[in-house]
Amino acid sequence: MLLRWLLAVAFTCMLLPPAVSAQGAPSHIGAALRDAVVVGSGSFRWFGLKIYDAALWAERSTAIGDDWRGAPLVLELTYARSLVGSKIADASVDEMKKIGIGSAAQHEAWRSAMRATFPDVADGTRLAGVYRPGQPMQFYRDGQRIGEVADPEFGAAFFAIWLHPKTSAPKLRASLLGK
Repeated sequence: MLLRWLLAVAFTCMLLPPAVSAQGAPSHIGAALRDAVVVGSGSFRWFGLKIYDAALWAERSTAIGDDWRGAPLVLELTYARSLVGSKIADASVDEMKKIGIGSAAQHEAWRSAMRATFPDVADGTRLAGVYRPGQPMQFYRDGQRIGEVADPEFGAAFFAIWLHPKTSAPKLRASLLGK
């Protein structure tokens, strides 16, 4: 009887999602933000194809709106298809250019740093970016830290891809900001 119970518990543990904090946030998000809550979430589609689901996390006491740059945030993307990490980096720089953020030298430095950090992804892969104003930005894959971009200006530029008023995905922006 005890053996059957132990096997049932072990099997159940294998099926559990990634570790979550007492507040319900995955452990890597809970470690980055005190009392983390989802501000908003939505899906990004390209020509009707779902590319990823996105969730924006902040500390419960933080009001997030158009002036989001002063608050620590986590953006987690759960991919719905396979993509090459270097292509994700290139697309990120292209979006920053469209918004008008950063210099040509910064774009190339950021592209290089992202290409060195971003892995290839598959359906179900979760990539998270931790933004703290004026600090290096950290990245996680499926809850495990994979690297950071040291330039303190990078985090705001990267998050602007989704949160800037000139984003190429205004509906997703509104969903992420809880509007």
